[in-house]
Amino acid sequence: MPKTAKSDSKAKKQESFEASLWQSADKLRKNMDAAEYKHVVLGLVFLKYISDAFEVLHSKFVAGKGEYAGAMPEEPTEYTAEKVFFVPPVARWERISDNAKKTEILLENGKKVDIGGYVDEAMEAIERQNPSLKGVLPKVFARQNLDRASLGGLIDIIGTIALGTEEAKSRDMLGQVYEYFLGQFALAEGKKGGQFYTPGSVVKLLVKMLEPYEGRVFDPCCGSGGMFVQSEKFIAAHQDHYKKKGKGVIPNPTDMISIYGQESNQTTWRLAKMNLAIRGIDSSNIKWNNEGSFLNDAHKDLKADFIIANPPFNDSDWSGHLLKDDARWKYGVPPAGSANYAWIQHFIYHMSPKGMAGFVLAKGSLTSKTNSEGEIRKAIIEAGLLDCIVNLPPKLFVNTQIPACLWFIRRKGAEPSPLAPLPKGEGKDMAHYRGGFDFSGQLKIARELRQKSTPAEDIFWEMVRDRRFLNLKFRRQHQIGEYVVDFYCNEQKLVIELDGAIHNTPQRQKIDHKRDGYLKTLGMIIIRIPNAKILDDTETTLKMIASSLPSPAGLPSPIGRRAGVEGKEENVLFLDARNLGFLVNRKTKDFTDADIAKITDTYHAWRNSVHPSTSGRGVGGEGFVYQDKLGFCKSVPLEEIRAKDYVLTPGRYIGLPDEEDDFDFAERFDKLKAELDEQMKEELRLNELIRKNLAKLEISNSKSGL
Repeated sequence: MPKTAKSDSKAKKQESFEASLWQSADKLRKNMDAAEYKHVVLGLVFLKYISDAFEVLHSKFVAGKGEYAGAMPEEPTEYTAEKVFFVPPVARWERISDNAKKTEILLENGKKVDIGGYVDEAMEAIERQNPSLKGVLPKVFARQNLDRASLGGLIDIIGTIALGTEEAKSRDMLGQVYEYFLGQFALAEGKKGGQFYTPGSVVKLLVKMLEPYEGRVFDPCCGSGGMFVQSEKFIAAHQDHYKKKGKGVIPNPTDMISIYGQESNQTTWRLAKMNLAIRGIDSSNIKWNNEGSFLNDAHKDLKADFIIANPPFNDSDWSGHLLKDDARWKYGVPPAGSANYAWIQHFIYHMSPKGMAGFVLAKGSLTSKTNSEGEIRKAIIEAGLLDCIVNLPPKLFVNTQIPACLWFIRRKGAEPSPLAPLPKGEGKDMAHYRGGFDFSGQLKIARELRQKSTPAEDIFWEMVRDRRFLNLKFRRQHQIGEYVVDFYCNEQKLVIELDGAIHNTPQRQKIDHKRDGYLKTLGMIIIRIPNAKILDDTETTLKMIASSLPSPAGLPSPIGRRAGVEGKEENVLFLDARNLGFLVNRKTKDFTDADIAKITDTYHAWRNSVHPSTSGRGVGGEGFVYQDKLGFCKSVPLEEIRAKDYVLTPGRYIGLPDEEDDFDFAERFDKLKAELDEQMKEELRLNELIRKNLAKLEISNSKSGL
């Protein structure tokens, strides 16, 4: 059997298993609605997982062999050190399973409970032993509307799945079951369920287009945490990226990204915390408050490398009237009646100097001119932030029929720029800008110091001190917060760290990652350079630093992304994916992996073809040449967008105009509402006229004696 056929067969088998498991669990729901039952099922799935993982490690501690010799099997700190949750005896799955069918259970404190009360007590006990789970786990099992026999049956069903064993972890059994159940509950709940769940294929598409290999990932409306999970999966699936970068030791995916999130719905926040906990992803920076990201931004000082989000569409209840003077509205004050452009500016505000964002919005955001939205869109486009627009097919989202699209935004310093040609002009700055960057003075210093066996750090200092490098002022051994960095340039918020061999060890890489993460939250650019690179390849190293800066002081800005060899204005890529996807059922559509690959290959090939410095970076990097394709994609210059009055619907540009592509829900709704109001007024006028005529007719008839 061909490899693809085998993988398809395996996927279908897994889906069949998940589907049958769901059907069995859903049959036991009885008089509970999906919104309540969701926490019952997912809570038990989580409990089974952490109990399985605990038992695997517990058995190793009991055996006491090798590295586990002398371990104390009932000591919670032993498990914390291994990143496993400690499960107290009352909450271990074997005990829960043994008590599942009992009508009365005696607890150690002498209290008598049924199975619902017992599971609630188990959840409380786990939270007491694991502070990171405090206030997260559901305690809903003692509710009167949860049939005890059904709960016992559900425990039996979930007990048949091995979730936390080493084999199950390697197959990501828990992740597959959990994600499938999240999706099914979203379908069952309809509109409300969609608030906590973004379709997996849309999340995968966003992540694959942004490629968050390392850095800070932020979702200010994080729902159940799917964006973070998919980012971690992406890193795990592309470990060869680190091999290509010559980093030696390949890091753990969970150590490569720091996640930050916010959620205003507390029950959804709990789902996110559980969803991340079962993956071993640190969720300490996932915050909850009922005021939301606008009124109470939980990460005010965060500057993220990647922002991935699916905010509520056309939200009119976002307290915009209280935030008219907010510092986030750099491109214009968003209207109080819709949060779409508040979200866009919130994302931009939190992007680092090299940050990028990919997010879902209502398609009306591409054309709307309600209040200030058209002007804000114009300002964002003119600032050179817009990178790509993707038109999505209908029926992808279970919670809305409003047409949707994807926006991709990048800071101008999002990637190292290619070396620019010699600008016309004279002056001292040109000594460092001749057909690229010329650092002959620094190279001479380096050669002389190498002959004296001078350490790399001292060589670098002599090359950059006294504004010798790009007229930038550097400080050595500079204190930032609790850290001391090797070299710091305040003008560019640039930190340069010179690393010896010790930095290649996994333990040191983890420390460096945490340290860099903190510095990046302050908006710093961090460049790590091995000592050997300073000694053996000085010129290339200096050019790399120079080309990584958004705008070297005293110099013309390097060619921006997609500027072309003549420095022309940047283009925007438009993609129309409305004809992609397949119908899951009459109401729901989804992308195949081939659909996602087609979109991402096109996007990355476009970026690589117009920005050679990133060649090979994305899945469409090598062997895939970008070309405009009628009806699917087009690279559009800014002057054409200006000519179309900054309207961003892909159908306007890709060659096949479509009247429906310009559909603006908000504007159409307002127009229809106004027409309805007029018609109702006319109805009242006509009714009154009829009554008057009938009254006249009645008077006339009475006079005539009829």
